[in-house]
Amino acid sequence: MGDGASNVVMEQLRTQDPEPKDHLCYLTKTPDGKILKSSTVYIRDRKGRVSAILAINYDISRLILMEEALRDLTSTGEEVPAEPERITNVSDLLDELIQQSVALVGKPAAVMNKEDKVKAIQFLSQNGAFLITKSGDKVAKYFGISKYTLYSYIDMNKQEGN
Repeated sequence: MGDGASNVVMEQLRTQDPEPKDHLCYLTKTPDGKILKSSTVYIRDRKGRVSAILAINYDISRLILMEEALRDLTSTGEEVPAEPERITNVSDLLDELIQQSVALVGKPAAVMNKEDKVKAIQFLSQNGAFLITKSGDKVAKYFGISKYTLYSYIDMNKQEGN
């Protein structure tokens, strides 16, 4: 209350613009260095002429200091990616790899022949799916094969690599 006017208010007083636009959420600075979040609203009489100006200023100096402190705590020193890296649980990762193997073959597991299943399982093996605990059970069940058959398909990949 009683503080000086911002440039927005002074400009309106100087130009006497008959149709000024309200200014919401802009920053101002006091002579002693406080940072204010300001909004200026023009109050009109019945004829639509500006009869008063209401300016609200909120001191956000301490909030800015807190923001900087929080940024220091959360910063990794690297450029922030558009979206933080997603952490996937291993069950979801295995499901995702299975879906990728099916997409690679191009048909659902229920209609895959032996060569298709070998191709899908070799993809899973090459992409680390079998490093996940109990993944063999889940993959064998998904493709409708025994664990013995699963491991023979994995071994085919190793034999072809030699």
